[in-house]
Amino acid sequence: MTGSVSEPALDIVDETFLTVPPGTVAAVFADPAAWRRYWPDLVLEVYTDRGDQGLRWTVRGALIGTMEVWLEPVLDGTVLHYFLRATPAGQPLTPARLRREFDRRARAAKAIALDLKTTLEDGRAAGEPPRSSVQ
Repeated sequence: MTGSVSEPALDIVDETFLTVPPGTVAAVFADPAAWRRYWPDLVLEVYTDRGDQGLRWTVRGALIGTMEVWLEPVLDGTVLHYFLRATPAGQPLTPARLRREFDRRARAAKAIALDLKTTLEDGRAAGEPPRSSVQ
C-alpha cells in the first residue's frame, strides 16, 4: 500500500482455485447484477471483456481505479485471480484508516471467491468428476 499520485493507495491481489471450468466462473461475473451485489459501493464499467478469461473494469464510486478478474484454466479447474488497484474517493485517509480499508477490501475479495468456490463446486473435490458425470 502506497499513497502517491502515480500509484494507487490500494493494490490488492487474491488467487483462489475453483474446481470448475473457467466458463462457469465467467458466467457469474458476466451479469452486472452480480457486480452490484459483490461491490455495492462501486460503479464498474467494463473496458476489456475477455470472455472465459475474465473482465477488466474501471472503478468509480467509493474508489477510483481499476479492477480485474482473470480466470486461468489450471488442471481440472480455474484459478480466480482478482486485482484491485484504486484510491479511495474524497478526502485522503490516514495511514491507519487506509490499512483498515485495505484489510476490508482484501477480506471482501476472499469472501466472494470462497462463496463462489462453495456454490459452484457443489462439494466436488479436485480430481473428481463433476457431479453430473457421477453415476
